[in-house]
Amino acid sequence: MRVLTIIPTYNEIESLPKTLQRLRTAVPDSDVLIADDNSPDGTGAYADGIAAADPRVHVLHRKGKEGLGAAYIAGFRWGLERDYDVLVEMDADGSHKPEQLPLLLEAVEAGADLVIGSRWVSGGSVVNWPCTARSCPGAEACTRA
Repeated sequence: MRVLTIIPTYNEIESLPKTLQRLRTAVPDSDVLIADDNSPDGTGAYADGIAAADPRVHVLHRKGKEGLGAAYIAGFRWGLERDYDVLVEMDADGSHKPEQLPLLLEAVEAGADLVIGSRWVSGGSVVNWPCTARSCPGAEACTRA
């Protein structure tokens, strides 16, 4: 099963190294696509250096700050064009836990067509997010931290 983890970036030079390290430890067989939105802090250049040293890491340089959703769509397109079996979304800031990815991939291997990780389910957590009507499905979710 060919897995591609897509990590959009914009000014993530501080968080990307740790996120990549955690991902490579948790799922060493996953390829990684860093979709950088022309970060002025050097994130794209850092990603190029990692990709030069690791053939499982790729970089998609985008022309500017086009947004998270557009970066994921571009990453999905990139992965589909290269016949990956599984496409994974992972934020660069560490808010998604790479250590949970093996559990999600097990579900795919068991036959699931779609697997979704959520902060809002039993066992999930929400840390450093203010609880507002828009950010929380209910007050109960905001008390789990």
